[in-house]
Amino acid sequence: MTTGSTDYSFRFQDCLLGAQMLFVAFGALVLAPLLTGLDPNVALFTAGAGTLLFQVITKGKVPVFLASSFAFIAPIIYGAQTWGIPQTLSGLAAAGLVYVLLAGLIRWRGVGVLHRLLPPVVTGPVIMVIGLILAKVAVFMAVGKTGDGSAELFPRADALTVSMISLVATIAASLLGRGILKLIPILVGIVAGYTVSFFLGMVHFDAISAAPWFAIPNFTFPQWNWEAVLFIVPVAIAPAIEHFGDILAISSVTGKNFLKDPGVHRTMLGDGLATTLASCLGGPPNTTYSEVTGAVALTRAFNPAIMTWAAITAILLAFVGKLGACLQSIPAPVMGGIMILLFGAITVVGINTLVRAGEDLMQARNLAIVAVILVFGIGGMSFGISEVTISGIGLAGITGVVLNLILPNPKE
Repeated sequence: MTTGSTDYSFRFQDCLLGAQMLFVAFGALVLAPLLTGLDPNVALFTAGAGTLLFQVITKGKVPVFLASSFAFIAPIIYGAQTWGIPQTLSGLAAAGLVYVLLAGLIRWRGVGVLHRLLPPVVTGPVIMVIGLILAKVAVFMAVGKTGDGSAELFPRADALTVSMISLVATIAASLLGRGILKLIPILVGIVAGYTVSFFLGMVHFDAISAAPWFAIPNFTFPQWNWEAVLFIVPVAIAPAIEHFGDILAISSVTGKNFLKDPGVHRTMLGDGLATTLASCLGGPPNTTYSEVTGAVALTRAFNPAIMTWAAITAILLAFVGKLGACLQSIPAPVMGGIMILLFGAITVVGINTLVRAGEDLMQARNLAIVAVILVFGIGGMSFGISEVTISGIGLAGITGVVLNLILPNPKE
């Protein structure tokens, strides 16, 4: 195993380790595009390209892999239904630029400004809103309906059988799995649910047979839409804090302080530009993957060049047409079962953010901020100015930041 400095000399062992890192990320990577209607092959390409861009900006010092962010799933689903995918992509690209602005702010004022601007009392409930808004989508798909519940795709009994097996398999892998198996619970859940749905006659292979082995990914380019931008941009609040936590985690695993070298301003910049790049090509926004950090800890493979091989593997797989067709053949109930756990877990992350901060939520200021964020976000509050409307997670995020800035803080 490689143990410290970046070494880009060719080693077959590093190629295999890189492929293994991609395998760990694969289930989560393709889940986001499958849920939102984006192309999984494009997601593979943009994950690889984004990781390479991140490495260039961070001088190849940080062993992380960037891929599909779950924080943007709800806004993408809503945006695709409201404005269409190209217009939604403009909002996602702009969200990446928020990271760039935060990177500049951190470089100017230090990392402490991130905590002052986005404390746990803001980020915790925003993360909770992301998970809770998606709860209905998970349940609808688990019982065999479309994500909005408007149509039934499969008989309820068959769908529940498949979704619950996917859910149980995912939980079992995360609790009882050992080694690499513990790092790929989503992939385990997909395989288990897909196998059962095949025997129930829910899988059709016509599209897989018709798909070519080699195909250019179906890149989609953004079309500017102010309403989509204002709706999606505030969602970047939650993954920005998540990024900071991921850099702390990989620093702890490797024994290096990446907050200082290359600096969190560089890692944030790399993450933001990777997100904008992905969105400009039709892929989901990128984020650093905690699963891959876990794999780094397990394998002790600290050489960032291994992530280069993971990125190259992802880019090569993006051109395999039959892979994309196979992924798109996964029945909705398989995804629904996994989503029940996944979106619930996002909510729990938000709760844990508040718990770890040790804030007194019954203190009037904290109570006001958390209460307004949750009700605005989950209740669907919206405000319109001219033809532009802000609602959902975006409105909740903006409201939280503003209230945190203007409400007097007794501690101060």
